[in-house]
Amino acid sequence: MDHGHGMTSDLPPFTLERGLAYSPDTFFLVGCLLALALYGWGVLRLRRRGDAWPVGRVVFFTLGVLSVALVMCTGLNDYGMVMFSVHMVQHMVISMLSPILLLLGAPVTLALRALPVAGRGRGKGPRELLLWLLHSRYMRVITHPAFTIPLFIASLYALYFTPVFDFLMGSTTGHIVMMVHFLAVGVVFFWPIMGVDPGPHRPGYVMRMLELFAGMPFHAFFGIALMMGSEPMVGTYANPPASLGIDALADQNAAGGIAWAFSEIPSVVVLVALLYQWYRSEQRVAKRADRAADRDGDKELAAYNAYLASLQVRGR
Repeated sequence: MDHGHGMTSDLPPFTLERGLAYSPDTFFLVGCLLALALYGWGVLRLRRRGDAWPVGRVVFFTLGVLSVALVMCTGLNDYGMVMFSVHMVQHMVISMLSPILLLLGAPVTLALRALPVAGRGRGKGPRELLLWLLHSRYMRVITHPAFTIPLFIASLYALYFTPVFDFLMGSTTGHIVMMVHFLAVGVVFFWPIMGVDPGPHRPGYVMRMLELFAGMPFHAFFGIALMMGSEPMVGTYANPPASLGIDALADQNAAGGIAWAFSEIPSVVVLVALLYQWYRSEQRVAKRADRAADRDGDKELAAYNAYLASLQVRGR
């Protein structure tokens, strides 16, 4: 289906049955299938050589890809072209939920373990190129909080409150570019915070939490700004098709509510994941300390006991 404005005016009122009909965006359909195929290839390659890969990561990555497919390859995508509220669901899912699920699948770690190492004298293979990219200055810049947080915020305000949004929504290509941008921004924002895959920035857990909450208030303010608008603020959705039976201002109000509510949900998911990672990290540190103590007969404890004994002798 062409996603131009003139082609969707005859859509019937939105219903769950009709809205989730099979209506794929070819670009995202191919991208989702390719992502699942490559991830599956990586897992199979590890299994064949006897290496384990957590089932949980497979589940998270698959859910991440399916969440992209849900908002881009179903009737939601058609309605998102004419209903601001439906578009906002697409935006929130693809920029805040999908990236978190994809990152919990640790695709970069899988690629580093699965890709073959280039032989001597053969130059750089795929694995070497990926390592080079991970350590490049470019990657250090685009994953730094000084870049990711302003980009995350600008993706809302600079896009929706300027003519850029209407320009991009004027063509299928523009719409695809915008949705890819939302997904990419979400990935680079949450990548250093999640800390599952290796990357240039690995701040401590407290710093990660601060980064997470630095962008969330702006998300809430954006939603409130839409809800408080006394007139339609985005030209694309100012005149919804009469067949939908919706009021543009009421639809904008709903879109604002979705943006506001959605800023909280991923924050909680990421916070729980961070606290779990932190707990696991502390457990590993404790186990290493226990093993070291077993190996050296707990020299530190013995030295401390000797020190206490010497104090008692002096006190007599």
